[in-house]
Amino acid sequence: VQLQASGGGLVQAGDSLRLSCTASAHRFSILRMGWFRQAPGKEREFVATIPPITWSGTIDYADSVNGRFIISRDDATNTVYLQMNNLKPEDTAVYYCAAGMGASTSYRHYRYYGHWGQGTQVTVSS
Repeated sequence: VQLQASGGGLVQAGDSLRLSCTASAHRFSILRMGWFRQAPGKEREFVATIPPITWSGTIDYADSVNGRFIISRDDATNTVYLQMNNLKPEDTAVYYCAAGMGASTSYRHYRYYGHWGQGTQVTVSS
């Protein structure tokens, strides 16, 4: 599975951005997709995850973005999105999309995901 993320940029606090991640996978629909981010000098942290549509699994968000970010997927185009609203300077980071398979309670942990995109930079100025 190859993942290609895009949509990052430089915005002001309060603005919105939508990140996209397109996967080259024959069975995208069975993948759990996630977004992580990594700021300079910090560890990679969980942002959001969305299960396969056919699962009754959970869409989940980090507390820091819950209510501001929305993750969604379009299986027809093998794409996962991250709509980021009311951006804050602390959201500045490189954002990575990731793909994982199988049921797990560890989908917030980066080790669950076996495939990663190259990252896209998001910079929020105050």
